[in-house]
Amino acid sequence: MRRGQIVALAGESGSGKTTLARIAAGLESADRGTCVVGGVPLTAGRRPTTAERRRLASRVQIVFQDPYSSLNPLRDVGATLREALTATRGRLPRAEADAEVARLLDQVRLPASYARRRPAALSGGERQRVAVARALAARPELLICDEAVAALDVSVQAQLLSLLAQLRDSEGFAVLFITHDLAVVRQLADRAVVMHRGRVVEQGPVARLLDRPEHPWTRRMLDGHLTP
Repeated sequence: MRRGQIVALAGESGSGKTTLARIAAGLESADRGTCVVGGVPLTAGRRPTTAERRRLASRVQIVFQDPYSSLNPLRDVGATLREALTATRGRLPRAEADAEVARLLDQVRLPASYARRRPAALSGGERQRVAVARALAARPELLICDEAVAALDVSVQAQLLSLLAQLRDSEGFAVLFITHDLAVVRQLADRAVVMHRGRVVEQGPVARLLDRPEHPWTRRMLDGHLTP
């Protein structure tokens, strides 16, 4: 993947999409093969060292499907974002940290006043925007979105997808977008990768892959997606 590129990773449940994402983030190790993320080589067969995990944390961030379970319900949004800033930049003076929190909220199109709210007071789309803001605190080179819009209404999905595309353009990070929704793939991604039973079976530019699929499993996915 190149900086500024959005790659969709599609496949049925259990195909290995999330495992691949967790390997790229240093949360799991590959059985074999080669993985290099942001210049950090991840050796197959062993977990990343503490130093490697720290380097990865400053380069790779993940936004998960369920924003409520990934946010501490006892902490307000400001505390969550200040914690993320401290993890990657060290402890900042309170005034500077508050200004950074306001900037992060503005990046995801939320008012600065939301810093005082807890997750229970937010809608699902607003919680997911907070999860994106927390990821942006690290100024990542790669943002992994693991079914990040799957739990949202269609209109809210569209708003979040538009936001991700705008952030990609303004910040220049790459996005690995994991999804089973081929309509989302067509709307958002530059390239698509299809997995089946733990293997990549097809990849290429989105228009080519969706309009002229070559692998039988990709064709099956498309047939299933288009059937009422």
